[in-house]
Amino acid sequence: MYKRIGWTMLLTVLAALAVACQPPPPAGAGLKIGQVTDVGGIDDRSFNASAWAGVQRAIDDYGVEGQYLESNAPADYQANIQAFLDQDYDLIITVGFLLGEDTQVAAEANRDTKFAIVDFCYDPAVPNIQCILFNTDQAAFLAGYLAAGVTQTGKVGTFGGIPIPPVTIFMDGFLAGVRYYNQQKGTQVEVLGWDGENGLFTNNFESLDDGRTFAENLMDEGADIILPVAGPVGLGSAEAIRARGGAWLIGVDTDWFVSAPEYQDIYLTSIMKQIDNAVYAVSQAVVEGTYDASTPYFGTLANAGVGIAPFHMAEDVVPAELKAELDQIAQGVINGTLSIDPDDYPA
Repeated sequence: MYKRIGWTMLLTVLAALAVACQPPPPAGAGLKIGQVTDVGGIDDRSFNASAWAGVQRAIDDYGVEGQYLESNAPADYQANIQAFLDQDYDLIITVGFLLGEDTQVAAEANRDTKFAIVDFCYDPAVPNIQCILFNTDQAAFLAGYLAAGVTQTGKVGTFGGIPIPPVTIFMDGFLAGVRYYNQQKGTQVEVLGWDGENGLFTNNFESLDDGRTFAENLMDEGADIILPVAGPVGLGSAEAIRARGGAWLIGVDTDWFVSAPEYQDIYLTSIMKQIDNAVYAVSQAVVEGTYDASTPYFGTLANAGVGIAPFHMAEDVVPAELKAELDQIAQGVINGTLSIDPDDYPA
């Protein structure tokens, strides 16, 4: 009898020790985060892919459950958001300006669900939508100054996908950077495709054929550096530049040297929006219970939320003096002593 009691007690102690030695569940266990893409798709190698990288980091670090739904057309936005609502997701992230209205309608009808949206914000604020915005014109200003300092033809070009603020903000900053270079150097580098009000737009974020055609037309006009602000459409521009030669491409949203490596030899730099970091930060806030939609998240040069990518294979094309000037300009933008408004510089 005593032996049986002894063994029973031993087994109980061992079981208790086994439970005690088990690692605690991840901080985000049981939480679900869903991403609804814009029409560029999850593999756009641009803003949708970058946002998903942020969700994936949250999955790895916190053990949350993550899923994305792709939108093939604007008509899919509402249905995809509703699909996550039907599954009781804790955070729904919508990616892109065009999802603004559908996100607001869903959030206002589901106040207990947390939302975040990239490249859009509301006035007045919606208490359960975290706005994620980027001062992309700050980084684009650097890219414009760089392009003006590198061009051999005296002409650089840009075009957009759809004429919406998250697109034209790139083009404004780029234009301002070129104009500032002209002011400082007494040059007359010309920007084709955007004058601050009117410009070239493909009216889509999907057509590689449009990307090729627009780049070819800009090169025909003499541009030897091209900035396509159109997501994967820009990959068509990369193909055109690779085929013809004699020009550089500036990527957008991510470092295209990494995200689209098949064209590494034609990249001058990329204007980066650290969407992954922003999405991760919002996801982290949900996990830690500190989610607060009252103040938008802004990515800036100061917090490394935006920036230009390394020059990689174009390193030798950029003179050391120009690199030093870019560092000084970045500090001026951060300090607020240097305007990035193209209207502040004469055409």
